[in-house]
Amino acid sequence: MLIVLADATFDPVQTDKIRAIARPMIEASRAEAGCAGYDYAFDMLEPGLMRVREWWQDEQALKDHFATPHMAVFLKALRDLKPKSVTIRCHELGPERPMPNA
Repeated sequence: MLIVLADATFDPVQTDKIRAIARPMIEASRAEAGCAGYDYAFDMLEPGLMRVREWWQDEQALKDHFATPHMAVFLKALRDLKPKSVTIRCHELGPERPMPNA
């Protein structure tokens, strides 16, 4: 399983615009084969910081995701909003295990 973690920083006044472009992206991505989870959230302490979490069954599912029409629409709309910064990281996930002391 692959996990993608991304942060994007925007002017907080753009929050409603970001939500408007994010919702169809999230809905379409969650419907993709190989998607095990997909969500965006705004940081509670930094209002202009959007965090993204994605879980993909494998590398092919992630590659297929980047080739979808909804990804192209989202990326164009995102670029038009001119984020202050964007960082994206991909990690390979090992097997689930119990939380220590939980």
